[in-house]
Amino acid sequence: MMKYLDHLEEWIITFLIAAATLVIFVAVVHRYASGLPIPGLQDWLLTVNMSWAQELCIYMFVWMAKFGAAYGVRTGIHVGVDVLINRLPEKWCKTSVLVGLGSGALFTCIIAVLGMRFVWENGMHYAMFNRFGMELGDLYEGPITPDLEWPTWMVYLAIPLGSSLMCFRFLQVAWNFAHTGELPHHDHSHVEGLEEEIVNATEALEEYEEHKFNGQVKDGGVK
Repeated sequence: MMKYLDHLEEWIITFLIAAATLVIFVAVVHRYASGLPIPGLQDWLLTVNMSWAQELCIYMFVWMAKFGAAYGVRTGIHVGVDVLINRLPEKWCKTSVLVGLGSGALFTCIIAVLGMRFVWENGMHYAMFNRFGMELGDLYEGPITPDLEWPTWMVYLAIPLGSSLMCFRFLQVAWNFAHTGELPHHDHSHVEGLEEEIVNATEALEEYEEHKFNGQVKDGGVK
């Protein structure tokens, strides 16, 4: 379970950024091609409504930001000032780090609860009751987005979901730190796969230097 959960943010962010890139590309091509005076094609393109593309991409970037924040907690990307904490005795240092992680978990938990309450009252309550054929009464249906005409609670759902995952990551990091004393660290200068290629190239060069005179030695030495 944790094997898949530990890559949840990457999958969501990868899907969203790929989808946003594709939508933006199609929208730009559509806008450019619509201005070409090609009979038939221009008339057809003008009937295709792509005004929703910008709105959709904005929503996808909002979701990327919320889940990207959770990814940052798990991998240690977020910026932190630890000059004072590193000067404390080891016991106090560890306690301070755990307090900081606990505060982050508490804050994101509060945001998740308040966000879920807002989403529920902003139309999700109505949608769920309507979906299962329950009595609606005077429930608030909630607003819709301007272009896509989606219920806004679907967009705002990024807040409780992203904050909940971020809270879980804070607790996960705190648990690991309490047992191992290690925090996740991200090296901004590191490029995945590059280090291995450099090591292989270095080893190949050393092997070449070691054996480059072997043939000359067999023939009577290096001249």
